[in-house]
This record gives sequence, structure tokens and C-alpha cells, in this order.
Amino acid sequence: MTTTTNQEPALIRYRPTGLDAAPEVNALLERLGLGPFAPEGLTAFGGRNDNWAGTTTRGHRVFVKTVARSSDGSRPEIDRALAFEASAARLPAGSPLRTPEHLGTDRAAAVSAFRLLPGARSGSEVALDGDFDEELCREAGRAVATLHAMEPVGGPASTGQAPAVGAAEVVIDTGEAPLPPMRWLRAFPWSEVQDRSMAQIAAWKLVQDDTEVVAALHRLRERERTAPHTPAHCDLRFDQFIVHGGSLYLCDWEEFRWADPARDVGAFVGEWLFQATYSVFAPTGEAAAGDTVALGFDLTHQEIVERGTAGLRRHIPRIAAFWQGYTSCRTPDPELAERAVGFAGWHLFDRLIATAQAHAVLNPVARAAAGIGRTLLLNPGGAVSTLRLTAPAAAPRRTAAMSGSPR
Repeated sequence: MTTTTNQEPALIRYRPTGLDAAPEVNALLERLGLGPFAPEGLTAFGGRNDNWAGTTTRGHRVFVKTVARSSDGSRPEIDRALAFEASAARLPAGSPLRTPEHLGTDRAAAVSAFRLLPGARSGSEVALDGDFDEELCREAGRAVATLHAMEPVGGPASTGQAPAVGAAEVVIDTGEAPLPPMRWLRAFPWSEVQDRSMAQIAAWKLVQDDTEVVAALHRLRERERTAPHTPAHCDLRFDQFIVHGGSLYLCDWEEFRWADPARDVGAFVGEWLFQATYSVFAPTGEAAAGDTVALGFDLTHQEIVERGTAGLRRHIPRIAAFWQGYTSCRTPDPELAERAVGFAGWHLFDRLIATAQAHAVLNPVARAAAGIGRTLLLNPGGAVSTLRLTAPAAAPRRTAAMSGSPR
């Protein structure tokens, strides 16, 4: 990992894969007329896909990333991202939905190039620093609502298909979103065991052994199938947002599809609830500034409850601001808020599974997140007011209603 300077991107940077092992990267940049990457200052950001960020020999600052190709040779992630770019091209200037400029894609090589935003900060970093304030959350709500109101090229609401950069035609994916993987609720595939840590397997067992949670996830899926669908991001997390020049951008469209908009709303809510849970054991931002209890996991039950309640008090106004921004740009269907709470519950399980990758056992943070996730999944309607996903005049319930523990 490398450090940054005032002239370089503020995102955490890493040493990238050598370009000699990925000749398709400079080949795309050459075809776009940008020139190849200059080796000086070339870097990479975190993520599951190889990526490169830097300046080309012709002075263009660009970000390039690859995505995996399926075993059958198809490129669904690239196709979904191209469907978004073609649809977003119709948005008017000044739209609340901002995304880094797409410069071009080599679909065959599964490589895409974007304009690099110098000095940008990841939404995850901004949230951890306590700077993802209510105004940014309101901006995020407006962006997500604009996405959900967008008419997709080649989608069910479109009159036809249109060409997109890097592909002859694009059609929005109407297939069911992959998470939660319903088959895995019955049994964990043996083929997946080798790629999972012991803590991740324990997290899946936590879900599988809880018959009420499994039943709730099935109910959520059924509600999703009959809900009004819209274009949706379907992989919304803090690290999919970046802050640049005081504005919020949303990126990474490989899971873009025709889906229940409650997925995105629930994921944003779930991110704040996971943040609140995490801050119980490792306070950050404004929480850390006034903390007088030693950091770590040697907390009493009373201290855990007090920290958790304080975290919810800090973050629920941000959830409310997001919802205010969302409803100012789009009128949700009557049941969207309740479905979103269910998806927030799943999001907490999803995040604890993801963060358990590097651990041998589930830590208290994971179990606390599972407890809140279970509460939301089993009674989503009961948490709508608590999370302030209601009309502005509605009074929020006490944050204590959010407490719960996994089985």
C-alpha cells in the first residue's frame, strides 16, 4: 500500500497489477485516443477487480478496471454496466445522479475506462471519519431516487433498444438479483467451503439454523417479486459512493438491473446500522472524539447497550435525511419502506458475512449486527417509524426498539 500527496487521489491506494500482464488496458486507452498509462504515479484502489489509476502519456487522468468473465465466455457485469451508461446518457444536465464520466469499454476484454476524479474520497472513508453528514445523505437520497425514476434503455419501460459505447446493443438485466442466495439457506455448497473462512461458515450457520430468519427471507423474496420494479444499483454500499469537489458520485454499476428499488434504500439504511454496530466496539469520527471507555471488546453489557443506543441516535437522523432526499425526487410505492427495512436486515447479515472473511471466529460486532438484522427481518413494519422512513410529520419510535440478539 502507498501513501498520498496533495496532488494525488485521496482514496486509499495500492500497488496495481503490472500492465505487462494486462495489455488490454493500454490497448483500450490507445483506441480511445488517450495514450497509454505513464508508469510514474500509477496506482490502484481497493476492490475485488483489478484496477489502475493514473495519468496517460497525453496528460489524461483516467481510472481503468477489469471485471471477471463467466466460464461460458459471457460478460454479464460489463453488459449491466453498459446498460446503465446508455440509460444514464439520457439524464439532463445537473441531474442529482452523478457518476464518473465513462470514457469507453472493450467488451471483449471486459475492460472499462473512466475519468479519474482527483482528490476524491471513498464514501466508506467519509463515513468512518464522521463526515458523511445529513446533507450528503440527503444528496444520496436524491441520487438514488433519480436512478429509480430513470427510464432504462432496452428495459421493460423502454420502447426499444439503443446502441451503447462498447456494444452494439444493450438491454437491462431483468434477472433476479443473486442475494440473498436462497439455495444457501438450506445448505452451504461444498464447492464454496474452500473459499470461505471459518467465521464466514459460522455466519452462514447462524442464518441457516434460525428457521424464523429463513422464513422471513423467503417472505421478503416473495414480496420483492410482486413489487413495482425500477432500475436499481443492487450493490449499494458506502464504498460505491465517492465525494469529489463537495459533490457526491455513485459508481460501480456491474449489478445494475431491473429490480425492487427497496433493495437500494434498504442497503443504505443497513450501512448506517452496521456502522452503528461497529462503533460500539471501535468508535470512529464524532463517536471516538468523546469516548471515555477503553477501545476493545472488554465492555460490559451496559456499556454495549449505551454505546449502541448512542450510535443509533447519531445515525438515524442521517437515514431520515436520505429518505427526505429520496421522497423529494420520487414518490415511493406504499410498501417500499417496509420492504426496505427487510432488505436492511439482510444487508446486516451480508456485511457480517463479508467482513468475516479474514477471521477464524465471529466477533461480538458480527453477532450484534446479526441481532439487529434478525429484528428487522422478523418485524420490518415495526421498524419503519423507528428508522424514520415515514412522512416528515411522523414521530420516530424509541431507538431501543432496534435491540435484538441472534439465536
